[in-house]
Amino acid sequence: MSYFRKFIVSALLFSLPRVIYGQTIVVGNSTVSANESTVAPAVTIVDAKESNSTADLFDGETEQLTDAVIANLTNLELSDISLFSFQNESTLNETLAKRAIPGFCKTYPSDPYWPFSSTWQVFNILLGGGLIKTVPYASSCYDSFKDYNSTKCEFITNNWINASIYHTEDPTSINAVLFQGSTCMPPAFMPSRSSCTIGGYPEYAVSVRNVAQIQLAINFARNLNLRIVIKNTGHDFSAKSVGMGALSLWTHNLKQIQFFKNYRQGSYRGPAFKLGSGVQAFEAYEAARNNNVTIVGGEGRTVGVMGGYILGGGHSPLSSIYGMAADQVLSMEVVTADGRFVTASETSHPSLFWALRGGGGSTFGVVTSVVVKAYPKIKVTTLTYILATGPKLSYTQFWDALRAFFDGFITYTDAGNYEYFRISKLGPGRYFSDMGPWFAPGMNKTELQTLVAPLFARFKELGIEVNPVYTEYDDFYDAWYASFPVEPWGSNAIRQASRLFPKSNWQDASKLNATFDAIKSVVEEGGYIVAFNIAAAPKTGYPDNAVNPAWRNTVMHAIAATLWSTSSSEADMKAASDRLTYGWMQRWRDVSPGAGAYMSEADYIEPNFSQAFFGENYPRLYRIKQFYDPFGVFYAHTAVGSEDWKMSEMILGNLPSQNSKLCRKI
Repeated sequence: MSYFRKFIVSALLFSLPRVIYGQTIVVGNSTVSANESTVAPAVTIVDAKESNSTADLFDGETEQLTDAVIANLTNLELSDISLFSFQNESTLNETLAKRAIPGFCKTYPSDPYWPFSSTWQVFNILLGGGLIKTVPYASSCYDSFKDYNSTKCEFITNNWINASIYHTEDPTSINAVLFQGSTCMPPAFMPSRSSCTIGGYPEYAVSVRNVAQIQLAINFARNLNLRIVIKNTGHDFSAKSVGMGALSLWTHNLKQIQFFKNYRQGSYRGPAFKLGSGVQAFEAYEAARNNNVTIVGGEGRTVGVMGGYILGGGHSPLSSIYGMAADQVLSMEVVTADGRFVTASETSHPSLFWALRGGGGSTFGVVTSVVVKAYPKIKVTTLTYILATGPKLSYTQFWDALRAFFDGFITYTDAGNYEYFRISKLGPGRYFSDMGPWFAPGMNKTELQTLVAPLFARFKELGIEVNPVYTEYDDFYDAWYASFPVEPWGSNAIRQASRLFPKSNWQDASKLNATFDAIKSVVEEGGYIVAFNIAAAPKTGYPDNAVNPAWRNTVMHAIAATLWSTSSSEADMKAASDRLTYGWMQRWRDVSPGAGAYMSEADYIEPNFSQAFFGENYPRLYRIKQFYDPFGVFYAHTAVGSEDWKMSEMILGNLPSQNSKLCRKI
């Protein structure tokens, strides 16, 4: 950086609010220390009917930060109260010009304007408690945080990969640990590491229980130029919930649920739920079952379905019938980057409402609750079977069987079905694929058998014997629970990427041949495939929202994974990582030009991510982002507007490290 630029940036730092070391407040005519006995939480109660939605506010949503609360604390001369004030519209353009300087970074612990510990203490008092200093989930495996515990470490190690339910209960643990920097994993998964550090985890997290806490945190972060991240459960493949030196908003505990038997909003008339943004799939589905209805959500049990899942679009075992999860949204309550709490719906902040339904999480605001449509109770039949090379199934038969299955993708999704299947190479000449499951909502066993009869007839012609297992269920919940176990989590020895393959590839024989060959070649080279025969353009139509347009044309969402061992060299890891992006995935892109990818399960370094994840919606989304968040308060990797920023360091040479500084691009 030139001397002149250093001088300018240094000068700009002094335009930030002044931070005072000693925190005081005036009580009566005396100046006293600001502590729990002299300062009350910065919150007031508003009427539950103040929402612009038909649904009343939840209890935690009535607890808000207002101008009156800030004014009262200002009158009492609380130190640093300006740090928690709402956005000052009169100086917006001036502040924006300063913050938009190329190379200007977020504020970090080593910077002059990082808050003193006394400021963090006052912040916690204003929050009413709930500020958590980060201690990584696996810290008990080391002495670094003075909490070594062999018994706890053994439990964490044994459940690190196969029990995401425990990770989601931790304020900062995430799935995509590779991009966090892998700085605190159990030694069994990181044998070369002898210590635990925070790395790319946030410095602090707020365990959110009410709206006021979110408002305080956003104002604090915006006014001091701190990086802010939002964590619900942390499932996202691209580590959107972490960042070195960040202040995290942990929304996991916003779990209130309310059912409306006859909900009315706009043109909608019917059953609906209002769910807190921390509600997970298993909780949402249990509530639907208990009220004799069905709602659209993901297959993963521990996913926070009202958080990043629904904000990113959200595909579902019910998508071929009802569309994406984002298509079900009637309204949202959200705190925006200026600290204000608003309702987003067709009639209130309609552009924000459009963007929130599919435009991605951690981008436009912090959602506290969502109102979604519900549907009548639905029966489901599932089907499972296995294909495995061996004495009874040759290499040629294996791939011929899969091709026969692929040929029917349009037919199956037109019938409202959803197939979840995996394909892998077990060794030289050894291949395996399991249908786990074929999910047929609204069908009984006989109807599903009729649908798949041509496929199994083709198997028979090929000399292939399978043992299909059909199971009928009276409702969605039972079928879902029996079919989808808790998903794996937290490996730093894997990279994943995905592609949405369009229906048009199945309507042209040469394109279908090329598509199938592209999938097959990745498996033959060692790639692990998880795929879904799925559609998201239901016959009943779908609303105008920000869901990736590629979803409306797809019949297959396929994920490819490359893996390495914990003892692999950095060169081998990089080779595997680069092969995924520039080799395997490029083949998939080449056979599906103009299509896209599902942002929540995508390549971390997807080329041209704005087209792949958002398609033709991106220019509009970018304009909305700039309107609602001109300072860049919210940043997430490959989110709308992220192209204006960069991480200061890389992993394996080209993977932006969340264990580094976030700065404006020069």
